[in-house]
Amino acid sequence: MGCAGSSQTKAEGTAKKIRKPKAWKHPQPITKSQLIQLREEFWDTAPHYGGTKEIWDALRAAAEADLTLAQAIVDSAGIIVQNPDLTVCFDERAGARYELPKYVLSEPKNLIRSS
Repeated sequence: MGCAGSSQTKAEGTAKKIRKPKAWKHPQPITKSQLIQLREEFWDTAPHYGGTKEIWDALRAAAEADLTLAQAIVDSAGIIVQNPDLTVCFDERAGARYELPKYVLSEPKNLIRSS
């Protein structure tokens, strides 16, 4: 029994831990509403780039969640994380590649905050 527990822990240790993307800048300063619009447009068109709707839905849920929940979503959906910031992932069943732009994962440094 001890062996099963230790091999499980070893397997968990090899999975990449999710983290937020490094600080980044949008080409022009952008408002929160413009950022939300960009995100909506991406998620509306993402399934047309290939992969499955279920994985895209899981990636969106992970992108919009805190890091702990995002890790659980990715692990349970069978998503292989190539880059810990979720910018490049794969579906472990089909092997499809999923690329997420940083603007769906975090806010830019030059976000215009309304006062």
